[in-house]
Amino acid sequence: MEINIFEKMQKKAIKKSRTEFLHLGVSLLFMAIVLMATYNKIPGNPFLAVAALFGAYMAMNIGANDVANNVAPAVGSKAMTMMWAIFIAAVFESAGAMIAGGDVTGTIKKGIIDPVAFTDPQYFVWAMTAALLAAALWLNLATWLKAPVSTTHSIVGGVMGGGIAAAGSFGIVAWDTIGKIAASWIISPLLGGVIAAGFLFAIKKTIVFKEDMRQAALKLVPLYVSIMGWSFITYLILKGIKKVVKLGFPTAAGIGFIGAVIIFFVIKKSLEKNVHMLNNDRTSVNSLFTIPLIFAAALLSFAHGANDVANAVGPLAGIYDALAHDTISTKAAIPLWIMTIGAIGISLGLALYGPKLVKTVGSEITELDQIRAFCIALAAAITVIIASQLGLPVSSTHIALGGVFGVGFLREWLDRTQRLEYRINEEKNKLKKLHSKLDAFKNELQSLEAKEHKIQQDYERIVQLFELIGEYEKRLKAENKALKNVYKTKYVQRNAVKKIIAAWIITVPAAALLSATIFYIIKGIML
Repeated sequence: MEINIFEKMQKKAIKKSRTEFLHLGVSLLFMAIVLMATYNKIPGNPFLAVAALFGAYMAMNIGANDVANNVAPAVGSKAMTMMWAIFIAAVFESAGAMIAGGDVTGTIKKGIIDPVAFTDPQYFVWAMTAALLAAALWLNLATWLKAPVSTTHSIVGGVMGGGIAAAGSFGIVAWDTIGKIAASWIISPLLGGVIAAGFLFAIKKTIVFKEDMRQAALKLVPLYVSIMGWSFITYLILKGIKKVVKLGFPTAAGIGFIGAVIIFFVIKKSLEKNVHMLNNDRTSVNSLFTIPLIFAAALLSFAHGANDVANAVGPLAGIYDALAHDTISTKAAIPLWIMTIGAIGISLGLALYGPKLVKTVGSEITELDQIRAFCIALAAAITVIIASQLGLPVSSTHIALGGVFGVGFLREWLDRTQRLEYRINEEKNKLKKLHSKLDAFKNELQSLEAKEHKIQQDYERIVQLFELIGEYEKRLKAENKALKNVYKTKYVQRNAVKKIIAAWIITVPAAALLSATIFYIIKGIML
């Protein structure tokens, strides 16, 4: 038996190692292709190929770590399988990067550091190269630790550290921008958590806790899905295609409202047509949010590809521009070949290494179903819209994780306020009965032991009572422990929360220190 178990474990380990080796091989092949394709892009200057190699590495790490947040709730809630989630995310991330990935990279370097402070374009190139590699290495470590972190904050830290090392001065950094980024560590998860918890509470109160859930769902599910429709259309216009067609909030919100009205009547008609297929239970209500969740995952991936591809290709575009023109520009056009490296790299990183973070966000922090996942996705879009209008810096990673925390803590609160009293009384009644029985056995034992003339049956009963008392004392101990556990019921894994928040806080300084170190190494090699 033990030999069979050992053989199974050995086979599983061999299979896992082969898979990891294959993933590593594909990653190295992609980076080798990028290296060879860019080696002679600028004749006589092979340093661009090194930077492109680091850009490809960074893109894969963005795919492995950051993209997971867009699809993890849908996977964790069983709205779609891991395979479909990876496929949909890869397609829409690539589409977002290629169609709406932007044409300038000014915000990557200008706004964090001042390019004018660089007297030598070569130093700028080394600083941006160090930033790319540092951010990629930090993301790689975070992914290995199963800690979802902000890729934007990673590259910000990298650019900051490389810039300080290159300029030799802390004055090169726009500290007000860094201060806003630090503020987003609190703003992003709080906004995401409050909005996600608010919608979950509303859905529970108006549908799930109703006696006739089916009738409540027929009335209100179209409304909730249309709110998601409005938020995602507005979000997509403001953040997803802003570099293709730039529209203001009123126009985007108006288009979103028209879309929401259409969605409302389409969903309502569909539900009325299929009402006979619905049962009066939570499972049926959950199933109504499956398709909206799939659309949400796709649209979040598109918007993420459009915005965050700059984290991988922004510094690379700046390096290419500086090497090609021997000058430092505040803005640099992104050539198609650089966008292609970013898009393919993100998709490849997601497919090869993304499942680890998808599992962490989707199932290892708190248990998700379709309703909870729907609220998280909705919160992500609405939070970005609110923050962009208020000028608040937010991180999509922190928003998504904040949403997961929010729905988990709401479940705890609802359990404590609505069910805890019943469960405590139930446990206390069990304890009362056990105490009563135990006291009766002890009293009987005491009277038998005090009896002067005992017969055979008395001795047998004494032995039996000792056994019963021992058994009931064990049961009493177990029930006391159960009662304590009722008070400590938690639906959010505290260890996961602590680890993730710690990773958020140290992302910028860790990437900055790593980048400065890499810059000095590059400088030592090149000079």
